[in-house]
Amino acid sequence: MRNTKAFKEAVAQTLAELAHQGVTLAPATVEDTIEKNIRTAADRLGIQVRSAWRYFDAAALAARLADSSRSFEESSTRKGVGQAPMPPVDNPELALILAGVPNALAQTGGDLYGVIVNVAVNAWMAGHIHGEDGCDGCEESRGPSGHDWEDRMRVITEMQPDISKWFDRNVWTHAVNDTGFTVTRS
Repeated sequence: MRNTKAFKEAVAQTLAELAHQGVTLAPATVEDTIEKNIRTAADRLGIQVRSAWRYFDAAALAARLADSSRSFEESSTRKGVGQAPMPPVDNPELALILAGVPNALAQTGGDLYGVIVNVAVNAWMAGHIHGEDGCDGCEESRGPSGHDWEDRMRVITEMQPDISKWFDRNVWTHAVNDTGFTVTRS
């Protein structure tokens, strides 16, 4: 279905309608929604998928997606859910995670999914390490530095003395490019 002209036009029209409403969604999200809606319409009406396109309305779908997006944002704001705070620029653990991206990219042969999983796991562990004092399962699990977060940051800083360089986008991009890979928008 995704390779058809009708599907590609439906995605383009829906994204354009969303843009008119000031809502930005990932094209993959719109594609998944359209595919699900068309298949559901075909199944419920007992018709072929290609016949279900006559019931597609890009403006109506964009309006529903925009309402859903705004509703989610408003409910999150009311409940005090927001963006997680960024650690300070001189945070050694964040620098270590950033520095690991080019290596992970080289090790995985450019597998972006593998790199993202690596970063996510390391970031999760970093947050967990910071909160270990309250974790019963982490007792005696940290090795010689124990649960002393300040001591851990000192050890990381000693291992990576120039941590601030990883917060410079150009340095990081150069390190990624040195692996032989680049990240470009298609």
